[in-house]
Amino acid sequence: MKLGAFSMSLSVKNLETSKSFYEKLGFSVFAGAMERNYLIMKNGNALIGLFQGMFENNILTFNPGWDENAQKVDGFDDVRDIQKHLKAHQVALIKEADEQSSGPASFVLTDPDGNTILIDQHV
Repeated sequence: MKLGAFSMSLSVKNLETSKSFYEKLGFSVFAGAMERNYLIMKNGNALIGLFQGMFENNILTFNPGWDENAQKVDGFDDVRDIQKHLKAHQVALIKEADEQSSGPASFVLTDPDGNTILIDQHV
């Protein structure tokens, strides 16, 4: 399965404080906006999303169809095909993508330790 670009989406208490901290680790703002309460920061091919007040726990995020520069890649596995594969292997989903749709869609699951995983296709 090709899950696409990987990032960690962090629920932060103070966006400005977190931004400053990750800048010290060599990350720079790649996308997002302070006034919208989120930033996507990048260091090489490592991506971290900082989200203030949007969700409670950290989320592992995969973006089928995108590389680490948010550029479309050829030959990716569609989010609905990934979802069907997981369902066929009895993986429980918390939120499902509409399998009759096409284009952007997402679904959510948790791993055995309760970590949230978002499969979020933008293309």
